[in-house]
Amino acid sequence: MGTTEKPQLPPQRQAEAPAIPASAAQSRAASDRQFAHEVGVGIKSGVAAVVTDALSERRPYLKMAFANPFNLSLLSGGLAAALLTANPILALGAIGLEALWLLHAPDSRLMRRLLWDPRFERVRKALEARDRARRLAGLPDDERGRVEALARRQEEIQRLAAENPSFAGDLLQGELVKTDRLVDAFVEMALTCARYESYLRAIDPGGLERERKRYEQAVRDAGDDATQSGIAKRNLAVVAKRIDKVQEIRRYLAVARGQLDLIENSFQLIADQIVTMRSPQELSGQLDELLNGVETVRETSREAESFLASLDKSL
Repeated sequence: MGTTEKPQLPPQRQAEAPAIPASAAQSRAASDRQFAHEVGVGIKSGVAAVVTDALSERRPYLKMAFANPFNLSLLSGGLAAALLTANPILALGAIGLEALWLLHAPDSRLMRRLLWDPRFERVRKALEARDRARRLAGLPDDERGRVEALARRQEEIQRLAAENPSFAGDLLQGELVKTDRLVDAFVEMALTCARYESYLRAIDPGGLERERKRYEQAVRDAGDDATQSGIAKRNLAVVAKRIDKVQEIRRYLAVARGQLDLIENSFQLIADQIVTMRSPQELSGQLDELLNGVETVRETSREAESFLASLDKSL
């Protein structure tokens, strides 16, 4: 019998790492880019939420502790290092430190006083200034100058009030919020006045009065002609309503312009007096009086808008 040869096994070689197909590498790179994009979007949306909350005075300290450049750079740097080195322990460490930071930093009074509150105030003022500039873009230069001067006067009042040792911080903050409302009301009334004045510039009051007299004469001349008389009466009614609209706008402008002047003069007076005030209540009385006047003007504006809208529907 012939000898049976055993099949020769190939020599064992050291295990080699499987080669990653080019398509898989591209897919992983695309996944990494998508992950980075999602992180970036999340960071931007977090910052946007903080800005919105800061503008509405909600003071989201937790969001601010997270969405600030130092924290985001440290967190993203730690996660990026963990991703590049494929080290999950490094990633867990970065997340753990972030959790500790978010647990303690937002409730720290020291951090609020030194970091969060000043930053909230800067963000709020910057957003208010940007929004105000956008709203005032259509105003004449002199009117924009009045608003900007009032805003500077408001900042002066807030600075002088903060320097007055007789004012307690919490009470003072509650009163100074009223100055923000007054500046907003000033802008609102200035815009309404500009809109109404633009309308009045396009109207010829003398021409309206001549039209009214002409149609009154046409009604008389029509006599028994029902068709001619009816058309003349309808035209007369339209012209009369337009005259009423002009008069209503002029009444509003007289009240609003007076209130604008009163706010300007009162801010100047408050800036002169605030150094010697002994309590926030002295400031509160003057601001409340101005706010009551503003509400009266707003009520007049609402009545005027309602009246003008009813005229527009009937014309």
